[in-house]
Amino acid sequence: MKELLEKYARLAVRVGVNLQPNQYLVITSTLEYPEFTRMIAKAAYEAGASKVEIEWNDAESHRLDYLYNSDEELANIPKWKIKQKEEQINRKCAMINIASPKPSLLSDIDSKKIQIEQLASSKAFQPFRYYKSTSQGQWLGLCVPNADWAALVFPDLEPDAAVCKLWEAIFECCRINETDDPIVLWQKHVDTILKHRQLLTDHAFESLHFKNSLGTDLIVGLVENHQWSGGQEMTPTNIGFTPNMPTEEIFCMPHRLKVNGKVVATKPLNIQGKLCEDFYFVFKDGKVIEAEAKKNQEALESLLNMDEGARYLGEVALISDHSPISDTGLIFYNTLFDENASCHLALGNCYGSNLKNASNMSKEEMEDAGANFSMIHCDFMFGSPDMEVIGTCADGTKIQLFKDGNFII
Repeated sequence: MKELLEKYARLAVRVGVNLQPNQYLVITSTLEYPEFTRMIAKAAYEAGASKVEIEWNDAESHRLDYLYNSDEELANIPKWKIKQKEEQINRKCAMINIASPKPSLLSDIDSKKIQIEQLASSKAFQPFRYYKSTSQGQWLGLCVPNADWAALVFPDLEPDAAVCKLWEAIFECCRINETDDPIVLWQKHVDTILKHRQLLTDHAFESLHFKNSLGTDLIVGLVENHQWSGGQEMTPTNIGFTPNMPTEEIFCMPHRLKVNGKVVATKPLNIQGKLCEDFYFVFKDGKVIEAEAKKNQEALESLLNMDEGARYLGEVALISDHSPISDTGLIFYNTLFDENASCHLALGNCYGSNLKNASNMSKEEMEDAGANFSMIHCDFMFGSPDMEVIGTCADGTKIQLFKDGNFII
């Protein structure tokens, strides 16, 4: 186990954020596995980090804030925290976020209290979110298990066995095993994704048409001068990094006003600690005009009402039904894993990397091009084994991209 964790740590530093000599690293970490966090810090120093700063998060304590703090206190973001983020940006930091999701932890918390804090945090830390979303610095998100999460994924196992099984699944999805060097495996994996995304970029599709037997019949228009992303992002100084582990997706930027039709979700979505299940959206001219969930409708509506951009799309991602994550046959109840097992869309903020020359464009210029901005970015999964996707080019040529849930080009 120690050997596998050390491989995971080195992978996060060397491939995930691709830490540069004398670079400052900020690790935001759960308390679940402090020894793993320290392994990453050690791997970062061995890679030449100038400084590793660790910010610890405790989800259980955060729950107490929601239970006992006033609305005014939840909306109060201390100035020192804002200054801290400003300093991290000024030092051109790289960022690693180690999460350990507890999907049902906030199920009994009033959604309005969560929304109050999220809105305040989004506004206060907007420059930091921009720094990350535009890849001004390298960043990485990864996960470690906990008993609550493991029990949800493996409900028939005893707690310790479930946690061990979840570790095995995480290692499998992240291409970590006892015999191979995961850094080499990931370099090959990233190269394959880069080739696929270049192929899609070269086609310069105007739109994608998604259709399956569950009721999805959706046309997603793409912005002009788009470029597909996935596998690797680049900073303005041409440092390549892999922001998510695991990752299988190739994604692009929908045009904010050119999405029409119905999309039916195929996996549950954790919204503010509440599992939203069996839901769908109807889009007209880019905007969600109808949304319904059989479970936790209130959470779905809260998400859509977060701000004006929350009802529009910021991402469309293509993933074959057959992938290391999908082939596990598991529902992880966690977006980082489930989104990489299925085609997905994201409500809210776009990624600037999907628009050519975005680094030289103002926010207004990006909006004119069709980009969507929001304080949220929420992925939901809609891929299925019978999904068909047809791309339409500028000259009207139609090319089938997916058949029976998988890439055919």
